[in-house]
Amino acid sequence: MLNKEILLPKLVITDIDGVWTDGGMYYDQMGNEWKKFNTADSAGVLFLKLLNIPVAIITGEDTEIVRRRAEKLNIEHLYMGVKDKVSVARNLCDSLKISLQDVAYIGDDLNDMALLKLVGLSAAPANAPFYIKSLVDVVLDTKGGDGAFREFVERILQMTANLDLVLSKYNENYHFSQ
Repeated sequence: MLNKEILLPKLVITDIDGVWTDGGMYYDQMGNEWKKFNTADSAGVLFLKLLNIPVAIITGEDTEIVRRRAEKLNIEHLYMGVKDKVSVARNLCDSLKISLQDVAYIGDDLNDMALLKLVGLSAAPANAPFYIKSLVDVVLDTKGGDGAFREFVERILQMTANLDLVLSKYNENYHFSQ
């Protein structure tokens, strides 16, 4: 387990490929690119929204597919085609008047390494390379593309004793009589 106190983050940042997707890039005969997202991750976004914790996507990819997924989930902080994730994260933190220590970040590969080392809480999916897993606070049981973002959020909520609160808020806001 972790050797540091875990506080509820003020911002959760996520990579996309290898976290929300399995990292595969699928192309059809017409040159269209496809990505498979796991709908379980949308619950992670919803749980954070119930606590008024913003979500940011910072990804090296720049695709309409990711833009559409972010729009569908009402994720307002979307940064695509990013080469320097640390600079983008610092600028976002400055605009939100928080520090990188207030951030939880999940990433899975080389371009995530620097940011994973700087945030207050870091995580990687189960199928991340060993040298990424050795850098993070939490190695998830779930592989990228199989609901890793949701597991990360649920782990944060468990570690900060907020899971019951979120589930209660969910039931208040989304309970439908049968």
